[in-house]
Amino acid sequence: MAGILAWFWNERFWLPHNVTWADLQSTEEAAFPQAEDLYLAFPLAFCIFMIRLLFERFIAKPCALGLKVQANGPQKAQPNAILEKVFTAITKHPDEKRLEGLSKQLDWDVRSIQRWFRQRRNQEKPSTLRKFCESMWRFTFYLYIFTYGVRFLKKTPWLWNTRQCWNGYPYQPLMPDLHYYYIVELSFYWSLMFSQFIDVKRKDFGIMFTHHIVAVTLITFSYVTNLTRVGTLILCLHDVADIVLEAAKMANYCKCQKLSDLLFLTFAIVFIVSRLGIYPLWILNTTLFELYEALGNFPALWVFNVLLIVLQILHCFWSYLIIKAAYKAISKGKVAKDARSDVESSSDEEETVPRSKAPHSTIATNGTSGANGTNGYLTGGTCSEEH
Repeated sequence: MAGILAWFWNERFWLPHNVTWADLQSTEEAAFPQAEDLYLAFPLAFCIFMIRLLFERFIAKPCALGLKVQANGPQKAQPNAILEKVFTAITKHPDEKRLEGLSKQLDWDVRSIQRWFRQRRNQEKPSTLRKFCESMWRFTFYLYIFTYGVRFLKKTPWLWNTRQCWNGYPYQPLMPDLHYYYIVELSFYWSLMFSQFIDVKRKDFGIMFTHHIVAVTLITFSYVTNLTRVGTLILCLHDVADIVLEAAKMANYCKCQKLSDLLFLTFAIVFIVSRLGIYPLWILNTTLFELYEALGNFPALWVFNVLLIVLQILHCFWSYLIIKAAYKAISKGKVAKDARSDVESSSDEEETVPRSKAPHSTIATNGTSGANGTNGYLTGGTCSEEH
């Protein structure tokens, strides 16, 4: 094991020429990032998750109920052992042949069986209340950590001159504020890595999972190699748009159409400016060119830059969806939907009201218009579903 670790942490791979791990050892005069510090992220991630549960139950839920957020989930399908067995063991979307067979077996008409399967699929959707609580937690955390990051960075020289990210390397002492900022952000991303398996299911689950892996990898290796200055810039830049996004979702769930439309358009502008403008011109410029000029070429430099470019590819993908949604908003005079996907995997289902009760009407589950696409929380001019 020691041999494997020594091979993996080869300083000729991870560090610039003439820099060794001994240069990054803490002394009485100055502290530097240590790999062991990252172990703190795991218990802290668990603590963040527990804080989230308490926050959602005792703060977010009362706020949601006070704002008249719908607490009930979709209408439940009537119990039926045969249909339930088909739904759980065979298919959630029966074809015409199977529908006809079930119709004969149960002596139900095909339309009633189709309605049962729609209700049963919608039954698994989370309630609007649950989605509001999740968004309120994320909004609160992003607002806190972004505010902390801005207060910290405005006192640093590298915020105003990115070349300062590399000056004096590797002898850049680890400041307590930077250490706290890094570990809390890493812990939060670890908590997202695990909680996304129990959170509201999104259509872009795979993309977001990739994003979290890249983020955790970048935070971890940049900390160990003391490339933390540029890391703080990246973290702060990524948090700003998420604050507006979560606020838009909350307005959506409260059915505040005008506010949610305004917040969505604000989010679109902030996201595109920060991710397609500032990120490549400010971050990628310093990591691709200024870092190379200051420290020379070394293998890990390209690992970091490849990961940063992967993030930029994700930014471009999400920006395309956001621009598409914004175009629809302008052309229709209302916001069609968000775009950085978050919609539940089943959110495109609509529940049809039985014709005997409402011949020409349909209602959307969770009290919203049906949404498809990504992060689609603004559909049809009303606050729809939600990353």
